[in-house]
Amino acid sequence: MAQAAFAPEPAPQHTEPSFDVLRWHDEPWTAQLALDLLPETNGPKVEVLSGSVIVTPHAGYDHQDAELDLAYHLKQAARRAKLWLYLETNVVSGKDLFIPDIVILDAPGGGQTTMDIGHAVLLGEIVSPGNRRKDIIDRPREYAAVGVPFFLRVDLRNRVPTLALYELIEGEYRPVAAAAAGTQFVMREPFEFSIDPGDLLGEEAAPTGQAPESAGGGEG
Repeated sequence: MAQAAFAPEPAPQHTEPSFDVLRWHDEPWTAQLALDLLPETNGPKVEVLSGSVIVTPHAGYDHQDAELDLAYHLKQAARRAKLWLYLETNVVSGKDLFIPDIVILDAPGGGQTTMDIGHAVLLGEIVSPGNRRKDIIDRPREYAAVGVPFFLRVDLRNRVPTLALYELIEGEYRPVAAAAAGTQFVMREPFEFSIDPGDLLGEEAAPTGQAPESAGGGEG
């Protein structure tokens, strides 16, 4: 008796967005595919670049601390200039999907899941120890290639925060303002803003391997 020809197992048909799709979808990814097939998440970042999905876990506590403090101060200055600031939101560039740490737009994103990168006035990245190349080299190059006017970089190396602002000039980002902790960072464009980068980290690091003391901890 002749054997039946081998038939590959069909890909599962998902009715709900699921990360399981990453196991069987073997075609190039696009921003729209990721938005359609993958679930929304408050956990890892899920970005799409050059047909590949990039999943990045949450960064450390210093990153979160600096991001929140910087956004608080930046947002007030941006609103005075009639610009809108968001944290870690979906920015679509053609088939690519970026989730910058800091997003400043020339239009409000209320009610939207994504915004086109053409609305981005400034995109910012906080350098993560495990992704220094991406935050320092790759992302600025990618944002410059699509014409984002300003790029802001925050570096927390050795827990000494530094801020650097770059403006897109003739297709390349060129530094226009920079400062380290203990000095004043001052920018004039795309809106006026100043801060001591040292104010972005509010807590001292706990000794390695030692848990913080619990509140109250007295004996009864």
